[in-house]
Amino acid sequence: MTLVVARALTKTYRMGGETVRALDGVDLTIDKGELIAIVGTSGSGKSTLMNLLGCLDTPTSGIYHLAGISVDQLDDEQLAEVRNRHIGFVFQSFHLLARQSALDNVVLPLVYRRTEPLAPEERRRRARAVLDKVGLGDRMQHRPTELSGGQRQRVAIARALINDPTLLFADEPTGNLDSKTSEEILALLVALNREHGRTIVIVTHEPDVARRCDRVVQLKDGRVLHDSRAERTAVAPPPGAP
Repeated sequence: MTLVVARALTKTYRMGGETVRALDGVDLTIDKGELIAIVGTSGSGKSTLMNLLGCLDTPTSGIYHLAGISVDQLDDEQLAEVRNRHIGFVFQSFHLLARQSALDNVVLPLVYRRTEPLAPEERRRRARAVLDKVGLGDRMQHRPTELSGGQRQRVAIARALINDPTLLFADEPTGNLDSKTSEEILALLVALNREHGRTIVIVTHEPDVARRCDRVVQLKDGRVLHDSRAERTAVAPPPGAP
């Protein structure tokens, strides 16, 4: 099943008196269950592409369909609804609320859920279940300042999963972690893909991360330079992985 269809995606910005093409006619399809790395140097367009595919922005021109929905011309409110229903994000800097517990951070997307709203106790039940899946069943009441970097990223992954997204984006998910913790987080993402069929797009500049993915899309100057399949590399599941 094809989840993402992007055709001739272009994004331009005005900088001073010049027009900058951040993306220049990108074609891309993503099937359900794929684990993809989007790679490229700074300025290659990988963050712009993630913002468009993640419905954080709209293209200047081109076509984008996500799960059968034509999203390239949606307004901000409609984009927010698609994000809430279909997309989960994991960021390099975690973006957790410092004064809230791990549990409350994970509950938050359910609070803003517009379709099929849930009662508070059901929200917390689901949050507890997903925290258990990422190996943080004994850290639910801890605040981010009481957690290690790897644990904070697990909270961020749990929060991204709470709405059962169609597509999960991980933007440099190991960028703020040491090598050992990076391996654990990467193994968790791989397990989510291989054992649970999650469709995951990892945006990274790290070759070691890209090699763990089934497919690598390399961007340069806003265009797709290479789109290749990679051999799967075995990754030992981390403790508590789903």
